Amino acid sequence: MTRSRSIALAGAVAALFVIAAIAITARNHRVQQSSVNATQSTRTTQGMAGMPGMSVTDAGSVRLTTEQLRQFGVTFGTAEIRPLTAETRTTGVVTFDETRITQVAPKFGGFVEHLYINYTGQPVRRGQPLLEIYSPELVAAQQELLLAGQLQRDIGRSAVPGVPGNSTDLVTAAKRRFQFWDISEGQIDEILRTGKVRRTLTLFSPSSGVVVEKKVLQGQSIMAGEVLYTIADLTDVWVDVQLRETDAASVRPGSAAAIEVAGLPGRAFDGRVTYVYPTLDSASRSVRAKVVVGNPGGVLKPGMYATVRLATPSRSALTVPSSAVLRTGERNVVFVEMQNGELMPRDVELGRTAGDYTEILSGVQSGQHVVTSAQFLLDSESNLGDVMKAMIGQMSSGDVSKMQNMPGMSMPATSEKGADTRGMQSMPGMKPAATSTPRR
Repeated sequence: MTRSRSIALAGAVAALFVIAAIAITARNHRVQQSSVNATQSTRTTQGMAGMPGMSVTDAGSVRLTTEQLRQFGVTFGTAEIRPLTAETRTTGVVTFDETRITQVAPKFGGFVEHLYINYTGQPVRRGQPLLEIYSPELVAAQQELLLAGQLQRDIGRSAVPGVPGNSTDLVTAAKRRFQFWDISEGQIDEILRTGKVRRTLTLFSPSSGVVVEKKVLQGQSIMAGEVLYTIADLTDVWVDVQLRETDAASVRPGSAAAIEVAGLPGRAFDGRVTYVYPTLDSASRSVRAKVVVGNPGGVLKPGMYATVRLATPSRSALTVPSSAVLRTGERNVVFVEMQNGELMPRDVELGRTAGDYTEILSGVQSGQHVVTSAQFLLDSESNLGDVMKAMIGQMSSGDVSKMQNMPGMSMPATSEKGADTRGMQSMPGMKPAATSTPRR
């Protein structure tokens, strides 16, 4: 029993020694590998003198020749004081102009004897006959009008002392009654002229437009105030748009609108916001607005789907083209044209973006030329030192040794601050600044 324990204890001690030896060996290997990587990562790329391309100055700017500007497609814009115009893109639906909708509702009861306008969608013009109505109330009123006219003529021929020879009060009162019922002056005069009671009287259209609703049939009995027709004038229409909660503040009455309709490709219509609703739809988080649009030829039909771009002028501010701003995530950069063809990156503070322009709060002055294209290429070149350092840091010792055999590339011993690559001067195209520090 004691011997078995001794054997087991000896085996455990041996296993511990083996594990310790493996751990020490692995640690030494890691230390040596870290030392090699650290030595390799200290080598920089100063002295890249002749590489055909851009050159980076001590200040971190990029210098380009005229040929290089053309080759890389570099374009310029100007920082100027411009009026900011807030643009909002949204959707809407073409609807009727509610101020141009008319309803035909007789002010008396009766029976429809004949319909002149007998289907929905039929166009009508102001003063066009709509329907003929027989009404006992109208018949009685005609008889009273004729009696008033006869009495007026009899009194005019009277020779009784003290009785005025001409009195029109009764006729005027009877005619005014018909006028209140929307009976035309022509029909009233015809009744007085002929001296006959008409069985039916005609109602005429009060406005021009299109019949969008018809609620009457021939022979139907109607009551006073019953709506028979709804007529909409389509000379102007509304576009009912939905504004997001964040865009509602930038739209106000008077804002210009450019409208495109899916059913009329290639055509654009100009409108103007006339009203913004004071309430917010809590379900869709949107605000409604009305845009008035001219409708020549009646091509815009209620119910059409429309895309609307709203433009609202606001204050003036220093702006640059939005394409000039390079957004890196952590900062915003604009490349400014300096003297001698240098392009200097400037950190800028941005304000509002309105349309094709972005407000600049600081970093650029009015009148300066800024780059509007190829900014990513310029930004990469201005950080070339960092890129090359990272590349050499990832090379193995064998790769670094091979670089020494490249034409124009020599890798001398490292100094205490890292590798000095002055021997790279003859590499075709490599030409950095003498002692520039890579911009972080």
